[in-house]
Amino acid sequence: MRTVVEKMKRLTGGILDPDRLYNQVRRSDCGAIASFVGTVRGRNRGREVLHIEYSAYETMAEEVIESIEAEIREKYPGIRVAQAHRTGRVEVGEPSVAIAVASPHRRAALRACSELIEALKARVPIWKKEYYRDGSAWIETKTEPGAATPTTDGKEST
Repeated sequence: MRTVVEKMKRLTGGILDPDRLYNQVRRSDCGAIASFVGTVRGRNRGREVLHIEYSAYETMAEEVIESIEAEIREKYPGIRVAQAHRTGRVEVGEPSVAIAVASPHRRAALRACSELIEALKARVPIWKKEYYRDGSAWIETKTEPGAATPTTDGKEST
């Protein structure tokens, strides 16, 4: 008997369930499942983070994610991919992004998982705003840690 696993939306305002992604990619001919779960950390750039908010251009984000997944599938034939990213408010410690990749062999699963998160960060129109006790800052995920980022409240984050 085959269990039907409902696909998780790629972009969601709800809590991410990495186990659901795992079950989406699992199959008997795959000997490896690699996963990545990114969580909201409590300190970033020397400041205490209270929570973050993710915004996305959802239609374009879905298209770019589909394109990235297709590129990965072409590069690593036989793999299965599932990923999801939060939008809206995300509390410290909660998952903000989750990826699962199944492959017949571990090397392809590990490489594809790594390439997926890097492509997601670099290409998908998702923006992150961190909130602190004394203000907030939009975070550019493609810049080096410690780079100054202008904020809407007139302060500069370093």
